[in-house]
Amino acid sequence: MIDRAVVPISLDTRHPQMTSTQEALGRSLARLADFPEVSERLVTMSPDVATSTHLSGWINKVGVFARETAHDYEEGAQRLLKWQPAPAGRHIELGISEMNLFMALGQFGLSYELTGQHLIPLGTVYDPFVCRGLDALIYSLYVGSRMIFAGTPAGVSLSPEGGAHQSTVTPSLGIELPSVAFYEPCFAKEVEWTLLEGIRECCDRKHGLSTYLRLSTKAVDQSLFAEPLTRFGEEYLQRQVLEGGYRIVDRRVHAPELSAADTVQIFSGGIMIPEAIEAAHRLHEEGVAANVINVTSADRLFGALRKARRAQLHDAHAPLDLGHLADLIPAEERRAPIVTIQDGASHSLAFLGSVFGVPVVPLGVDEFGQSGSRQALYEATGIDATRIFNAGMLALDLAAS
Repeated sequence: MIDRAVVPISLDTRHPQMTSTQEALGRSLARLADFPEVSERLVTMSPDVATSTHLSGWINKVGVFARETAHDYEEGAQRLLKWQPAPAGRHIELGISEMNLFMALGQFGLSYELTGQHLIPLGTVYDPFVCRGLDALIYSLYVGSRMIFAGTPAGVSLSPEGGAHQSTVTPSLGIELPSVAFYEPCFAKEVEWTLLEGIRECCDRKHGLSTYLRLSTKAVDQSLFAEPLTRFGEEYLQRQVLEGGYRIVDRRVHAPELSAADTVQIFSGGIMIPEAIEAAHRLHEEGVAANVINVTSADRLFGALRKARRAQLHDAHAPLDLGHLADLIPAEERRAPIVTIQDGASHSLAFLGSVFGVPVVPLGVDEFGQSGSRQALYEATGIDATRIFNAGMLALDLAAS
């Protein structure tokens, strides 16, 4: 069995300034191939979407699995993807069947219990089609399989491909399914950290969890990550990311001249952070002290809160703990109204209003998608920066009424 201590703390992968979380996963896996203690146990698989989910770099290093070596008719040719099936390959390409993907992930995730050989399975699948394999996924989690799967691309951010490829309910699945940790990173470094944590969880056969990463093809400006990285330091910020979120815009830092009496909390899931930050800056210009909390894992936030509440039910003297939410929202701001924003069903983050007993304006995608430019779809579904700004003003009005 692999000792989780051999998993690297950081991959130190170099990413372009404009990078999507899907690209970051591909780069991270390609870099991980250079760590033999882990990569020799890592097996990837996809239902016919290996290249479109950015696994090419990994495949070029580790090869494609086949029971017999296939003849390479393009031997010596210059090509970006080296698709050479052989018994030593560590990527498995399935037909277009998400049910088969999750059945395979579930069995590979039990390899140690079944064969004594510890494998770490990682699958990539278009996020809306997680639902196609949900039955196999649930049974795999139920029997204690340890796996990682990336739902990518996700949401209406996959704008040109039409409504059938735009997921809405999957954030709720990530929050509500037992035995799986759900992350929705925005920046490349967050992808690295959550991927490595997922591998560590797979190494813990007794207490570990499976991991679900909801990713996107939306390119995000990585310079937005620089300020909180400097403010918190890498070690502390990494811990916050894995606990569920951090303040990427803090009114005390970015708008210290504004009164705390007019504060709005903007909780943003995943890749909607650039729009949330833009809306916060507009609110600052209007004299509203807006914070933006990057929710890297609504699952972790709710799980910590649920654990605290259960402890209080069993012990009347237990502290009225809020989990990591207590760090995100200090006591003096807990009466501030909340706006939530999600490239998915608005319901998935709406629970945050009940935590503090304050008004919440939940924004998200609550209708079937369509084709169009990303900005046009954001405007059509009400998750663009202007709608977030308007929701912030509405939240203040609701709090005052």
